[in-house]
Amino acid sequence: MRIWLPPFLLTALLCGLSAGMPALEPLFEWVQPDKQNVIYERESFLSLLQNHLFLVVISAFVGTVAAVAGGIFATRPAGRDFLPLVSQIASIGQTFPPVAVLALAVPVLGFGEAPILVALILYGLLPILRNTLAGLEGVDDTVRQAALGMGMSPFQVLLQVELPLAGRVILAGIRTSVTINIATAAIGSTIGARTLGDPVIAGLVNGNTAYVLQGAILIGLLALTVDSLFEAAERVWDRRFLPQTAGL
Repeated sequence: MRIWLPPFLLTALLCGLSAGMPALEPLFEWVQPDKQNVIYERESFLSLLQNHLFLVVISAFVGTVAAVAGGIFATRPAGRDFLPLVSQIASIGQTFPPVAVLALAVPVLGFGEAPILVALILYGLLPILRNTLAGLEGVDDTVRQAALGMGMSPFQVLLQVELPLAGRVILAGIRTSVTINIATAAIGSTIGARTLGDPVIAGLVNGNTAYVLQGAILIGLLALTVDSLFEAAERVWDRRFLPQTAGL
């Protein structure tokens, strides 16, 4: 339980701050004394947080499935010839900045959440794919041979030996990808997506530093919370799976 205490506290702080931002009005009046309205009120921070998190979770799920599947395929005997191609396809996502992806996607998909989802998926592929390849390639071949010698099929070796051993490295890639995309998702507000970037954009347009701070604080706190959750998950993974494979 102690492992989950930091993410629990950060989650409580994030939700409490999102719900209770108006209580900090005196503080933001000191930051921006020349503005009549210093608390962003066009939409509730809890609603923006929920939609921001939704975009990040959906893009992380799609990106993780695609990248892990690609990494597994490229490390199998039948797919090793495609390893350079898989790496190049994933690298395309980070060759172009998210703003450029949005500029290309908006004319096709229109304004709203769809273009930013495409940008987040493409931008998050590379860290997960690289770590999947590194994790699977890092499994000692003698461990695979020992598992095969025990009567396991190649598919069983993958599920019961390789993925558990590589899981910590893969989780680290997902952690990096999600953390980056939490900040990147904020630019979706420029094309009509509802995210925690809304107060930041509104503050920049209106010259209201208080709005910018409110959005930036919540985005940063969300990133810290999610990062803490992944750190706890990595520790749990080690405790759960590594003892099972130590005998090999």
